[in-house]
Amino acid sequence: MKVAVSACLLGVPCRYDGKAKPCAAVREFLETHVSPEDVVRVCPEVMGGLKIPHPPSEIQTDLLPEVVVHDVEGTDTTKAFELGAQVALNAAQQAGCTHAILKAKSPSCGVGKIYDGTFTDTLVEGNGVAAQAFIDAGIIVSTEDDFQEVFS
Repeated sequence: MKVAVSACLLGVPCRYDGKAKPCAAVREFLETHVSPEDVVRVCPEVMGGLKIPHPPSEIQTDLLPEVVVHDVEGTDTTKAFELGAQVALNAAQQAGCTHAILKAKSPSCGVGKIYDGTFTDTLVEGNGVAAQAFIDAGIIVSTEDDFQEVFS
């Protein structure tokens, strides 16, 4: 199995706030089930050109099905999110990834639940921009919260 993984879950300080979100369960799973060369680290936001740190962004879910991403200051960051999704997907596909473990709730990587674009911590059904690109490409996606069930 080849797996694309959100770099922040592996301890890389690449989140919007300049921090990591290391997940021991993900790291343990990868160490015991996946060869190191079969793990592809991705950070769509960095891959799309956003600097670290940067203001938090959310998908404006009231505009769906059009995908529009704004940061908390009102700047449209859609192009960076779309570029990052494509670059991350290309990296995963070139490596032959069939699975992905992505950061939950993220506007890039969230799977099933994302913030609604109001910056009020309101979760709604939906996928991040990169997560949706991975799904559309046939990659099995999960988050740090559900990867063990999804992969079994």
